[in-house]
Amino acid sequence: MTEFILDPQQIEAKSMSIIRSGLTRTWPEKEYPVVERLIHTSGDPSLEQVIAIHPQAIDCGLQALKNGARVITDVEMVRAGIAKEKLKSLGGSVECYLNAPEIPQQAKEWGITRSMTAFRMHPERLQGAIVAIGNAPTALLEVLRLAEDPETRPALIIGIPVGFVGAKESKDLLWQHQEIPSITVLGTRGGSPLAATVVNALIYTALR
Repeated sequence: MTEFILDPQQIEAKSMSIIRSGLTRTWPEKEYPVVERLIHTSGDPSLEQVIAIHPQAIDCGLQALKNGARVITDVEMVRAGIAKEKLKSLGGSVECYLNAPEIPQQAKEWGITRSMTAFRMHPERLQGAIVAIGNAPTALLEVLRLAEDPETRPALIIGIPVGFVGAKESKDLLWQHQEIPSITVLGTRGGSPLAATVVNALIYTALR
């Protein structure tokens, strides 16, 4: 009969030990929490091969969090997965504008997606923020457009939209913009849980 570990801390410690022992790339020490938690959340060790972390991403993300930066998400699912109380203890908050009542009509008038519209209507909120995108490639495209202006440039973009229409391409474009610190998972894989996981990995590190 299989014996299961029941203690949550032991489960997590064992999981991280297994993940660390299976890594095939050499990562800077400060990037391990992000890499390990992405693999842990996905349950997929092969994800390591497509994780891309800008050299300044961790430092910029941690500094933003310690300065009480807001985290802005593209969808409520990313927002729901973020450790809000721990973020609050750092002075930060999580915001998502997708379901604001004015968004559907404005999106229709502009002829763009609601997720795009949500960011376009709140550009002033982006400066110095951490943007976490786990669902909408169009939201990532809009954030990249706004980030061209230093007045609306986030401190860090976590861009991990998932899917087969625009997701890979939007992440490739993000990675081409090396002037902006970013963390992504290249290709079609991604999703809200992964985006939230990256934010949480940074939060936990900032609290140490």
